Amino acid sequence: MLVTFKSAASADVIMFGAVAQTLLGILGKTSDEGSGIITVTQLPEAITRLKKAIEEDRARQAERPHDEDADAGAEENEAGRSAMVAPVGLAQRAWPLLNMLEASLRENVPVVWGT
Repeated sequence: MLVTFKSAASADVIMFGAVAQTLLGILGKTSDEGSGIITVTQLPEAITRLKKAIEEDRARQAERPHDEDADAGAEENEAGRSAMVAPVGLAQRAWPLLNMLEASLRENVPVVWGT
């Protein structure tokens, strides 16, 4: 399932359902109905919550000890095999939505989403 976030202030942001549900949960929203809205009055709190979650995720990742498996993955990658050295963090996944929320606040327009 894909979830599309739309705003008159920004290009559409499309995410896989699981990622979108996680981000919506952070924003205090649910995707149970398949669509919803972040009103202009809700945007400041939504932005604050998302930024806080991003900082907490970055702190958790910084505390994580250097993984020897990551070194092995890098060696395999150099040998021509594909390996995922570092997982995609919340900051990378949330960045497009955060940009949309901030642009929407500047333009004074809501953000809607749907499947």
